[in-house]
Amino acid sequence: MYAVIQTGGKQYKVTQGDIMEIELIDNQNQVTFKEVLLVVDGDKVAIGTPHVKGAEVLAKVIGTGKDDKVTTFKYKRKTNYHRTIGHRQPFTRIQVEEIKHGA
Repeated sequence: MYAVIQTGGKQYKVTQGDIMEIELIDNQNQVTFKEVLLVVDGDKVAIGTPHVKGAEVLAKVIGTGKDDKVTTFKYKRKTNYHRTIGHRQPFTRIQVEEIKHGA
């Protein structure tokens, strides 16, 4: 059984027991995702319009962290302009515990 959830403007395919990194969320021990777009259980498929009614995905927060640094370099010729910018995107690591069916 798997589900497709939406969080942080992105969509993720999750199964029970998955450990994944999502956009940073508030400090919580338990997270419930109610924006479930799709639930597949064997031959049964529940597709939401846009969300599956009554479906939830429960997950446990393992911790937070930052991704690898992404470096951006800006340059304009003949004007002696150059600039280096770095960014590390924060994330929350979760483990999916349970997928509840919708109505």
